[in-house]
Amino acid sequence: MSAYYQCIEREQQADGVCVAHYQPTEHAQGAWNEHEQHMAPATGVLTCELSQFAPQDNMRIARISLDILGLIPLDDFTITTRCIRPGKTIELIESVMSSRGRDCIIARAWRLLTQDTSAIAGLEDSTAAHQPEELPVWEDMKGWPGGFIKSVRLVAEADRRPGKGMVWITTDVEMVAGEPTDDLVHLLGMVDTANGVVPRLGLGLAEAGWMFPNTDLQIHMHRSPQGRWLGIEAVQQYGTDGIGVTSAVLHDVHGPFGRSEQILTIRPMPR
Repeated sequence: MSAYYQCIEREQQADGVCVAHYQPTEHAQGAWNEHEQHMAPATGVLTCELSQFAPQDNMRIARISLDILGLIPLDDFTITTRCIRPGKTIELIESVMSSRGRDCIIARAWRLLTQDTSAIAGLEDSTAAHQPEELPVWEDMKGWPGGFIKSVRLVAEADRRPGKGMVWITTDVEMVAGEPTDDLVHLLGMVDTANGVVPRLGLGLAEAGWMFPNTDLQIHMHRSPQGRWLGIEAVQQYGTDGIGVTSAVLHDVHGPFGRSEQILTIRPMPR
């Protein structure tokens, strides 16, 4: 089965730090430049390393914060993972992706204690109007270039429009070759596409003359996601001074499970 990445080596050091060496495949190719990785699978492989690092049965990842330090080369890279705030009920861990002698992404995850709060549970985000199998295939996203976009399947609500709408996305590509992709890694490995499903300028990027890459991705989860379809209920907003934001309610087939935010730098397309 095809995969976004191959893990060449993973080593646990004496100080507790884990260092993993990876090679990306063509499926990880980005949309803005052919020689870069897409942030979506990069998020997935970082989530994979964070979730495998010294897991505890009574804690789970509740938030992942990713800062993009620059272009993510479509080249060999390492992920270095460590605990920076240990605790019995709250723990902060960090994974740093590095390639060609520099850091590309810093990802930090809060692990929180899990316990039964079903007696007081309550949500304000609404369940999606339709399940993904009830919706028509949405091909417009294929207007974005790159190997990652080619690897995914999408369906969309009829009222999706530039700036706002609901899209479901899935893929049959595994995150890491030879390793099973659990639901958390599978679904979070597609969240970054929120920035591309409702662009305010439409999907004719060359004609629009503007680009709007995100410099971060924040994911908060009030429960663990399940299944293979990710629902993205996205809103994209641009300010007047070159900065925008993409916000999304994140769904799986059981309902909303969290939210994402991306800050955008809006600038003319290079000529």
